[in-house]
Amino acid sequence: MALTWRTSALADRHRALGSKLEDWNGMGTAWTYASDMSEEHKAIRTTAGLMDVSGLKKVHVVGPHAHGLLQQATTRDVAKLYPGKSAYACMLNERGKFTDDCILYRTGPNSWLVVHGGGSGHEELQRQALGKNVALLFDDDLHDLSLQGPRAVDFLAKHVPGIRDLPYFHHTQTRLFGAPVMISRTGYTGERGYEIFCKSENAPLIWDTIVSGGKDMGIVPCSFTVLDWLRVESYLLFYPYDNSEMYPFENEPAGDTLWELGLDFAVSPRKTDFRGADEHYRLKGKERFKIFGVLVDGEKPAEAGDVLMQDGRQVGVVTCGMYSKLSGRSMAIARMNPAVAVHGTRLELNGKSFSAGAMAHLLPFDDADKKKRTAVG
Repeated sequence: MALTWRTSALADRHRALGSKLEDWNGMGTAWTYASDMSEEHKAIRTTAGLMDVSGLKKVHVVGPHAHGLLQQATTRDVAKLYPGKSAYACMLNERGKFTDDCILYRTGPNSWLVVHGGGSGHEELQRQALGKNVALLFDDDLHDLSLQGPRAVDFLAKHVPGIRDLPYFHHTQTRLFGAPVMISRTGYTGERGYEIFCKSENAPLIWDTIVSGGKDMGIVPCSFTVLDWLRVESYLLFYPYDNSEMYPFENEPAGDTLWELGLDFAVSPRKTDFRGADEHYRLKGKERFKIFGVLVDGEKPAEAGDVLMQDGRQVGVVTCGMYSKLSGRSMAIARMNPAVAVHGTRLELNGKSFSAGAMAHLLPFDDADKKKRTAVG
């Protein structure tokens, strides 16, 4: 395992479930358990699953200039966010290229929580903080337990009054099993779900109580890799695994535009005062590739790096694939030439382990109208 400098309070629970705790973001993470991953996938799609996603990095941004810092550092108009409201946002460099994504949680008039992944989000915040009356507090004690799936709300409703009324991308400060928590109506699965932020000392109690109390409802512990299956179906990108950091262009530095990644929706309408904004808008219509879906013939999953061909020439590359027993489909996310990124275009998959026919397919494969994750009541 790579050198890790962050530790989950749930490490012993993960080892007991068969995990070797491989590194992600400097934290030993339960990439797999001894259980069948297809059963974990089924649980999140049909009942619910509990995951430890504490490897996400959490930064408190506090002070009079917190609002201005985030306005410059991210693509969202943060003035529209009020305490209890959150938003998905991206960060760019001066070339208008993606460097990280995050969720912005407004927790008070001058206080925010920024949760980001494996990119340079913390460095972006530090750059914008120079000369401002603001503090950045990296919080490695704060743990993030993600309870995702259609029955997640049924379980939480037994313990958290009013949880059914919490809208999508909102959060609340409350208590769970006697412990202080922030519960957010967010997640990385495409399902209705909740992220439970808690102190490290309370994470084992919360984990154990959900696992034992939710067993009869079909709630099971789920490993980190099952997120790859869910994100393929739900069009959720994972830096750097879908990016040019992994699939570089010849004679070009790494970096993708939001137009290429399909993340341009993360820019608030008419916002121009964020880092890289001029280049972002200039690069519209100059896409070198597009993120698009691929439906593969047969029952084998495509692998990252598998090549997509048309008429004897390469037109794309798979970044993540999966086969769903629930839907009986082999699906993948791919970086594809814009000319062939059209629903229904026939392709050939030239894979490392097999070859098959394929078809370009609109993303997401599952719940295109986002009715599940935004459900009311």
